[in-house]
Amino acid sequence: MITHNDDVDWDNWPVADYLAENYREVHPSDAAVITHHSAFYRRLPPGSLGCSVEFGAGPNLYPLILAAGASRRVDAVEAGAGNVAYLERQLLVEPDASWLPFHALCRRLNPDLPATLAGALAQVRVVHGDVRELPPGGYDLASMHFVAEGATEDYAEFTEFCRAFVRCVAPGGYLVAAFMENMPTYRIGPASRWPGCPVNPDLVTEVFAPLTGKLEVTRIDTDPTLPDYGDSGMVLLAGRRR
Repeated sequence: MITHNDDVDWDNWPVADYLAENYREVHPSDAAVITHHSAFYRRLPPGSLGCSVEFGAGPNLYPLILAAGASRRVDAVEAGAGNVAYLERQLLVEPDASWLPFHALCRRLNPDLPATLAGALAQVRVVHGDVRELPPGGYDLASMHFVAEGATEDYAEFTEFCRAFVRCVAPGGYLVAAFMENMPTYRIGPASRWPGCPVNPDLVTEVFAPLTGKLEVTRIDTDPTLPDYGDSGMVLLAGRRR
């Protein structure tokens, strides 16, 4: 039986296990994504965007850091209660020290970013909500990391997530994203099972080409320093809404 997004209890996403497996150090794949995205963000003048959105933010802070140079406000939209609680602690109390090397790399690649991690996160607002309900055209830029292909096992629903992602920016708005390549249903921690929809550069291009202009799709190889989720690497995207 195919698992759809609404079949999953996202409030119980294993935040601590996910962070421990993926973001307690800067893995080579993180560095590759940050390098790709930094080149994209360097094209945008500092503070030139009124508001950006992290589409399904999860507990990952580096996309929020990356957006801080170009965006005067960043909405981190997230449905899962555990992820929302983690993000709010990072912003309202103090970010985990493990994010400091991520900020240092982001700023080394884009000197327009605020000089401190706290400064880079200062314009972030956490929004507890369903990304599928974002109003059309509400943002100047949308960023998405490992969401559409990790929210469902249904290719049609994957496509709908991608369309909602594009739709939430104004025509001409900017898009930047990363997807796990060929990732099946997978586990985090000792037992928890989560949906996966295997995608590749051709499929991502097929979904986004009718919706975007200046579309750039590339990939990076699998990272042996990460847990084996069954993926074959990552697909990276940049473009603009038609």
